[in-house]
Amino acid sequence: MGKSNQPAKINSIADVHRLFSLPNPQHPLISLINNVEGQLNLHQLPDPHVLHFYKISYKSKLSGKMGYGQGYYDFDEGGLMFAAPNQVLSMPEDPQDHAGYTLLIHPDFLLGFPLSRKIKQYGFFSYQVAEALFLSDKEREVILSLFKIMEEELTSRIDDFSQTVVIAQIELLLSYAERFYKRQFITRKAVNSELLARLEQMMDEYFNSGTSMENGIPSVQYFADRLNLSASYLSDMLRSLTGQNAQQLIHHKLIEKAKEMLSTSELSVAEVAFQLGFEYPQSFSRLFKTKTDFSPLAFRRKFN
Repeated sequence: MGKSNQPAKINSIADVHRLFSLPNPQHPLISLINNVEGQLNLHQLPDPHVLHFYKISYKSKLSGKMGYGQGYYDFDEGGLMFAAPNQVLSMPEDPQDHAGYTLLIHPDFLLGFPLSRKIKQYGFFSYQVAEALFLSDKEREVILSLFKIMEEELTSRIDDFSQTVVIAQIELLLSYAERFYKRQFITRKAVNSELLARLEQMMDEYFNSGTSMENGIPSVQYFADRLNLSASYLSDMLRSLTGQNAQQLIHHKLIEKAKEMLSTSELSVAEVAFQLGFEYPQSFSRLFKTKTDFSPLAFRRKFN
């Protein structure tokens, strides 16, 4: 299907099966679609579209043909992509090279299990396509083994234990994904260090150019957009490098700038607050005290 301005809404897992001319799923709230042979035409999906359920895809080839914008890869082939409900998804440029497994999970399938809450804490469900998890050979074996266990459960038997077994495999898959993403941050350390340097420069320019006074305190999304990253990926990447997420680094830069202004200028605390982008001086004073254990005035007195 061609692209339209408004994303098409796909409300049920059965709707996905109909689009691919597949039999109805054995369970209405979960389905594992096996496209290992690449027989399904991904162009059957509207472009763009919104799913009302979780999507976890293993693709056997992620070698850049989807227009991945980062330009660097840990491994040549094979990876995982994640999407949470109600995200806008677009089709790959060359869907013929993207055979693999696709797991669709309606949130209601998880109700009554701890994973129903825990799944919302995994940041990689908000990553962009270019931030896919590239798998090593051993990592790919682990992931494929979990998909095969789920496939066996969902196609050969549905009984009182099926939901518990499948949810256990999903939780294990997500735990491995979290581990493998941390490995990916390590193997991309040189590239990520360059991104951190660019972020530092962008924050300096923001607070030194008067942009903060005009536009307010910058958000994580503001810098993520300029680095062509998702906010979640940026925060997770920075945490792996520095031990702090993006919001914490922004606050650190802001406080360092505030210290400089308080110690080298005659500006009042309110003027410092406004120049840094705060709407109310009280908010600035509260943050400054939280980060330094001093009020702005007490900090200034240290230099007089």
